[in-house]
Amino acid sequence: MKLRSRSSAEKRRPSVFWLLASLILPLWSLMVRYRFTPQSRLPRSGPFILAPNHFSEIDPVAMGAAVWHLGRLPRFMAKASLFSVPVLGRLLRSSGQIPVEREGSTRVRGADGSPMGAAGALIEREAGVIVYPEGTLTRDPELWPMRGKSGAVRLALETGIPLIPVAHWGTQELMPRYAKRIHPFPRKTIRVAVGEPIDLSRFAGRHPDQRVIAEATAELMDAITELLAGLRGEQPPAERWDPSKHQQSETGRF
Repeated sequence: MKLRSRSSAEKRRPSVFWLLASLILPLWSLMVRYRFTPQSRLPRSGPFILAPNHFSEIDPVAMGAAVWHLGRLPRFMAKASLFSVPVLGRLLRSSGQIPVEREGSTRVRGADGSPMGAAGALIEREAGVIVYPEGTLTRDPELWPMRGKSGAVRLALETGIPLIPVAHWGTQELMPRYAKRIHPFPRKTIRVAVGEPIDLSRFAGRHPDQRVIAEATAELMDAITELLAGLRGEQPPAERWDPSKHQQSETGRF
């Protein structure tokens, strides 16, 4: 299904995104066509966290264009240090990207040093942000989602911002995992399915300790996997790929 949602107020407002879209989308459209499932919608207004699967280095471009087609502006959380790079930093700031500092392996801080700084920026701007819950490209040999990290879920639990799972399939044809170049022709089809926001109400009032975060993250990854299974028309593996277990097994061989 070709889908174009009505543009949100933020998309209709003149911004640097108009320039980026005019420069990037015509070329992108020569290489890619989108097919959205009928239920694929994003909120017309207000903040949201979009959590997609990740298996190709070109996924951010594909997901950014998909969010644009769905009527919202694509934003990502970017390392705060990038905002000090000449030209790049100005582009990141003018396009509303969210500067964060990593704290440990999973938590993020706003550029102001506050753990809620990144979330505060989203709420203030009523903006959406794309957060990859796996943190990196999946290690699963068949490109199914692997065990998730806690960043997206923590942000949602601490703020109440809707957490929306999304799956896509097809970018591996354009740029295979770990590949050094893209294969633009023939034109590729990218299928996208946006799910309903994750119901985190059963975690309300509970201290977001490691157990709560793990349960909520597993629920998110289950939702993404279910969406991807629908796009692929295949059954996912019974057990999700866990990088730490495989690293341990490989280490034990030596």
